[in-house]
Amino acid sequence: MSSDPYTFVLGGGAAGFFAAITCAEDNPQARVTILEKSRTLLSKVRISGGGRCNVTHACFDPALLVQHYPRGGAALRGPFTRFQPRDTIAWFEQRGVQLKTESDGRVFPVTDRSETIVACLLNAAHASGPPASSRSRGWARAGVTIRTQVSIASIERDDRSGFVMRLKSGEMLTADRVLLATGSNPQGFAWAAALGHSIEPPVPSLFTFTVDDPRLHGLAGISVPNARVEIEGTSLTHSGPLLITHWGLSGPAILKLSAWGARVLHDRSYRVQLFIDWLADRHEDDVRHDLRAIKSDQARRVIGSSSPLGLSLRLWQQLIEAAGITGEQRWAELSKRQIAALIDQLKRGEYHVCGKGEFKEEFVTCGGVRLDEVNFRTMESRVCPGLYFAGEILDIDGLTGGFNFQAAWTTGWLAGRTMAA
Repeated sequence: MSSDPYTFVLGGGAAGFFAAITCAEDNPQARVTILEKSRTLLSKVRISGGGRCNVTHACFDPALLVQHYPRGGAALRGPFTRFQPRDTIAWFEQRGVQLKTESDGRVFPVTDRSETIVACLLNAAHASGPPASSRSRGWARAGVTIRTQVSIASIERDDRSGFVMRLKSGEMLTADRVLLATGSNPQGFAWAAALGHSIEPPVPSLFTFTVDDPRLHGLAGISVPNARVEIEGTSLTHSGPLLITHWGLSGPAILKLSAWGARVLHDRSYRVQLFIDWLADRHEDDVRHDLRAIKSDQARRVIGSSSPLGLSLRLWQQLIEAAGITGEQRWAELSKRQIAALIDQLKRGEYHVCGKGEFKEEFVTCGGVRLDEVNFRTMESRVCPGLYFAGEILDIDGLTGGFNFQAAWTTGWLAGRTMAA
């Protein structure tokens, strides 16, 4: 082997690029090559945030930041003390990319174009050159070599020569160090397993709920600022904005529930009973008191003519009908049984989830390389020396809002630093 270390990064996405750039910048003698199977580099960066690229989230306390990761939060606690969103923002701004923080904490380039982030990463990797469609060709600049449309047949660990990678073209590559940054690609999991690692089965982690219920028909687009959702028979419950869609339910409350309940929902084939508290900010006794007061104060008013508790009028009308109350019924005519039924609909309505949908362009999975088999100070394998991991190949997933990219930047930076040494 050459005295200069050979490092191969498998995967031309966010984590792979960040690791390669960090390694090359920290050790100019290192020979760093990114191998990407497709012809397109940084494909997920290009489409994220609706083409705007949600780079990270403006949460600068590691203890709070890890609370946005259904899996992997504990493992990321230490890494976030070394490279966190503030460092990500500084990294891009030092390279000429100005970022902005929106009211909900999401961070985007001021251009609102993901190509700004893509260009920055390509330039930092010194990778401008022949088009990515040049089949299996690489181009080198001061730091990183990039090869696209490279299909790897196998990876083996050799105690004498490090790693041996056989390409489907017949070419053979050797390396001192290999970083797997292949995302949730099954091939990456297969390589990790072949090198001695255990894989937690990947399942979807961020999705909407399919619900076909008459109470929701015709209400697409209506949102509730703070609802509480709970999966029957579990301790899984989350609160937040809830959005009614053409196919069922979405919004932050549902997405959180889908993330934390990813495995439970998968095991139940995405068919569960869902309880909804449409008035999460209000105690049931307060709702009962308010309904009785309205009955007394507005005795002659038609119940369906206005929504007295802050819900959308159309949603209110659907819920009172589900409680057995006619739209033309007056408040004075409301019985104790009907009040009880209405409170059930408002505070613990039961809905049948019969499937899942995708959440926009976010393709997030839980599962991957088991975290106890990786040293999170270095991102090096505990079972295969010289093998490193970064990004979604690990059993780590975050909520929407820039958290998955932050995990990619952090694990890529740590891996790059260690490989450079």
